Amino acid sequence: MGAALAPLDSVRSAGLVIVFSLFIAAAAQFSIHVGSIPITGQSFAVLLTGALLGSRLGAMAVIAYLIEGAIGLPFFAPGGAPGILRFLGPTAGYLVAFPAAAYITGAFAEHGWDKRYDTALAAMAIGSAIILLGGWAWFSVVTNSSPIVVFYDAVGKFLLGDVIKIAAAAAVLPTGWALLKRKASGPR
Repeated sequence: MGAALAPLDSVRSAGLVIVFSLFIAAAAQFSIHVGSIPITGQSFAVLLTGALLGSRLGAMAVIAYLIEGAIGLPFFAPGGAPGILRFLGPTAGYLVAFPAAAYITGAFAEHGWDKRYDTALAAMAIGSAIILLGGWAWFSVVTNSSPIVVFYDAVGKFLLGDVIKIAAAAAVLPTGWALLKRKASGPR
């Protein structure tokens, strides 16, 4: 077996966690402010991270990103509360849902869903739904409003963009594999 198929050692795993946490931070900087919740590239990066790194490393990279942002590094989308205070604001539900979305997307990838474009789309759509549901639930709490009342602000206005981000993330999976020097559903 080649080196690309060998299990990841701890140094390479830690390096991938750090690199992908920085990738998510960079994607967060692409934001369009539409009310109190911006449209960002974070969900694209979170879902792609899960699909490429697998459930455990993908979730660890997202958790590293959240810790980096919480300690005050400028890693969250521009605007909004700084550092740990971001976890009290309107976007906290999305942020808290990111590790679960990466984990679930990664678990599907580990079971071969990353081998075909349509199943990769499905895995990422499920991960995106987790993010949107977490954000929607928290936004309802923060605004002290009925979930039905805040549906458009927390979910509806993001659906088209999420479809585009999911399609793009599934399309770039082969490029990610090439960069990581591994095959679909290979060891992570």
